[in-house]
Amino acid sequence: MAGNGLVEFTDQNFEEQVLKSDKPVLVDFWATWCMPCRAISSAVESVAQQFSGRAVVGKVNVDDNINVTARYHITGIPALLLFKNGEVAEQLSGVKPKEELVKLIERHL
Repeated sequence: MAGNGLVEFTDQNFEEQVLKSDKPVLVDFWATWCMPCRAISSAVESVAQQFSGRAVVGKVNVDDNINVTARYHITGIPALLLFKNGEVAEQLSGVKPKEELVKLIERHL
């Protein structure tokens, strides 16, 4: 599930595309069966388009990428982690409005 400016992060590309990014990266940990994840999906896609070129926004499917999910101790989804310079700068969980995601990214630009 990627598109609309979203990047699909995996166990294989996470280090290169998230940890080594020179831009802030918002990572949405989700699963296909998660209804709250679906509820936040349009806000995440909108933010990806809004910040295109200034920040990276993408998703990690927790069922398909257990190494990254375990590494960041994701036990509930949706979980949103904002990475800056290879480190978790902020973390949100649950369904959040688009405005809150915009403020999260803007604080790190």
